[in-house]
Amino acid sequence: MVQPGAEGQPKCLPHFAIAPIMGAVMSEPGAGFAETAPMGFWRKACGFAAHHLINTVFPPSCPVCKELTASHGGICAGCWPSLSFIEKPLCARLGTPFAYDPGPGIVSAAALARPPVWESVRGAVGFDDTARTLVHALKYRDQPATAALMARLMARAGAELLREADLLVPVPLYRLRLWQRRFNQSALLAQHLEAASGVVSCPHLLRRTRPTRAQVGLDFAGRRQNVRGAFSVPDELAFETAGKTCVLVDDVMTTGATAEACTKALLRTGAGRVDVIVFALVLNPAGRHI
Repeated sequence: MVQPGAEGQPKCLPHFAIAPIMGAVMSEPGAGFAETAPMGFWRKACGFAAHHLINTVFPPSCPVCKELTASHGGICAGCWPSLSFIEKPLCARLGTPFAYDPGPGIVSAAALARPPVWESVRGAVGFDDTARTLVHALKYRDQPATAALMARLMARAGAELLREADLLVPVPLYRLRLWQRRFNQSALLAQHLEAASGVVSCPHLLRRTRPTRAQVGLDFAGRRQNVRGAFSVPDELAFETAGKTCVLVDDVMTTGATAEACTKALLRTGAGRVDVIVFALVLNPAGRHI
């Protein structure tokens, strides 16, 4: 039993409790804490204790260099500068950085040569070794906490697009790939983006209708052929895209073939506009493999 102090408050608190909560759950000055604490308090206390136990057994570490960090999903101060943040000035359509500022609304030569079907792309970082490590930690090394950091950076990079967006649409996985991986990394990123922006995520709006081979090693033509006709919006959900501004969410954009196929599927069902937000943009698709 915990005895009350001079003013009817307990003299000491459990290490996981805080004074306001303790005071609220004491029904009378002499009551025992264990007899009066509501279940909600115990759930919070047990969750707090479990959190610290997990951090003791599996201490949070940087997914890039494995140094200890303050919380799961973050990267250390030493690795942070190695991220290649994409900043303005940018191509208005492809989101690729310019070496100098050509003025507002200017598009790159690549966008002029092959205009994309989407309206705008924004990427948080350029795809380099650090970005690759973060993406692989999320997708292949069972570190979903990394998605929170990635999504925060995506929300910053895509703030202008998110302000005008009606829906977040994650790029879907085929059901067998989803069963093997147990989660869709794009849907997890969209979930965190929803929390950051308030734009609703619709993870079931777009479906992958057939399996496709891995895109690694394919050029743009090969990637485009690989995903052609692989995405669709179910007829019963088509009304949700009508006239809406949709933001496609993915972890990496290499050549844009997947984003193109998804965008076409959304536009076929009446989407008013499609933008794309990714964590990493591959700025030299011919020289990078993810």
